[in-house]
Amino acid sequence: MATALNEEELDNEDYYSLLNVRREASSEELKAAYRRLCMLYHPDKHRDPELKSQAERLFNLVHQAYEVLSDPQTRAIYDIYGKRGLEMEGWEVVERRRTPAEIREEFERLQREREERRLQQRTNPKGTISVGIDATDLFDRYEEEYEDVSGSGFPQIEINKMHISQSIEAPLTATDTAILSGSLSTQNGNGGGSINFALRRVTSAKGWGELEFGAGDLQGPLFGLKLFRNLTPRCFVTTNCALQFSSRGIRPGLTTVLARNLDKNTVGYLQWRWGIQSAMNTSIVRDTKTSHFTVALQLGIPHSFALISYQHKFQDDDQTRVKGSLKAGFFGTVVEYGAERKISRHSVLGAAVSVGVPQGVSLKVKLNRASQTYFFPIHLTDQLLPSAVFYATVGPLVVYFALHRLVIKPYLRAQKEKELEKQRESTATDILQKKQEAEAAVRLMQESVRRIIEAEESRMGLIIVNAWYGKFVNDKSKKSEKVKVIDVTVPLQCLVKDSKLILTEASKAGLPGFYDPCVGEEKNLKVLYQFRGVLHQVMALDNEALRIPKQSHRIDTDG
Repeated sequence: MATALNEEELDNEDYYSLLNVRREASSEELKAAYRRLCMLYHPDKHRDPELKSQAERLFNLVHQAYEVLSDPQTRAIYDIYGKRGLEMEGWEVVERRRTPAEIREEFERLQREREERRLQQRTNPKGTISVGIDATDLFDRYEEEYEDVSGSGFPQIEINKMHISQSIEAPLTATDTAILSGSLSTQNGNGGGSINFALRRVTSAKGWGELEFGAGDLQGPLFGLKLFRNLTPRCFVTTNCALQFSSRGIRPGLTTVLARNLDKNTVGYLQWRWGIQSAMNTSIVRDTKTSHFTVALQLGIPHSFALISYQHKFQDDDQTRVKGSLKAGFFGTVVEYGAERKISRHSVLGAAVSVGVPQGVSLKVKLNRASQTYFFPIHLTDQLLPSAVFYATVGPLVVYFALHRLVIKPYLRAQKEKELEKQRESTATDILQKKQEAEAAVRLMQESVRRIIEAEESRMGLIIVNAWYGKFVNDKSKKSEKVKVIDVTVPLQCLVKDSKLILTEASKAGLPGFYDPCVGEEKNLKVLYQFRGVLHQVMALDNEALRIPKQSHRIDTDG
């Protein structure tokens, strides 16, 4: 995927890339790179007035880069703040006499202050909208009861329940947070709502406490206390006490969870719940980069069950996940399987099929959009009908692939093009200047390159036959996209020394004689070179380090 440009990348020269040195380069490496470029761009070496003027500008740029990176103080400031930090009047961000370590400490302190200010302004809203749909008439019709009713030929699909909840957080201080939440529910014509207020305080690095007050029209006032505490680096406990007031009296409740990290990716939980629905639950959860596994056992009133579930995480750009679970208990047995996939930067779409006895067959569709969740449970039938299972499985797949191909993909492509166009417009002047500087650098390199080629030819060394930099289109599915590359044969040959070419881990757009031909898009460097009379070829990513010649780059002429 193409990476968007940061503002700093547009406003600042990459001094490391300009000198073609590592960010960890020593003073000797900086000095060697500086001397080499000075020999190339020194104005006294060029008699033509136009070339002399271009050489002066590039020579000054190289000199400026070396001055910044050769001084430990200015280099530390540049590494942290970029070129803007160096240009601030009066050195407002940091004092000149501080050491690099002190500069970094100051920067981290300022970052913490900015984070605290942002925290004060953040409300962190979260919400859920759930709409229950009864579609049993599609598969379970009582035709004999409605054959005389007009319109009974069409299945009746109804919304039988709905739930809406929303919460916001308001940081009061660095340790105190107020939380306001509310919910509304309706089912088969009856509904109600509730509102809750909680105050959370971080008591130490090891724990926090939370007081909760609530009220609603279906239930009376609620008072709760929640405590969290790290007992050891690998073990923590959570306790939740509640008093629910109703017309039947006071109903107390207590829930305690003890958790322990069994290894790097596995956590074990023990839960005791006493009150309205008393139960004891134990579970083990293993979460890795590629999978999520849960096994749980609960003994309680009124429900006791055993659960096992597995989720596989594909390592693709869409973060695709497939999952399956089996749950069996006093209430019956339920098998559930489904998948979810990222459809845009902030949206994840998922669907799951639930098949159970005596629950029947249901389809659950969920859309997560940023911090909002939209949930649509669709009840298809109370019986285990193969047709319901088939349509619940195949239907969402067909709809998703149709929407993805006809709506989602074109929309994302249009959004991407729009963003790239904005970047191109905002950077047009800067890129034009970079292009002119690159062309001027290439003209200044011609004489040096001629001498380098003569020296390399005499020893059967490294000759750059052709080199291109930019966007290459190799995928047949992307034939409509334009190839956007520039010829960088001369600049690369100019960097050859003693039959070797070494490029560091940095964007190659900052190298002498280079510029960015496709702002915001993925770029590569393709090099065809000759070494010891044999052709070699390599393609490297924009930020990938490159060393040539290499035996693995050799072109097999036998094939």
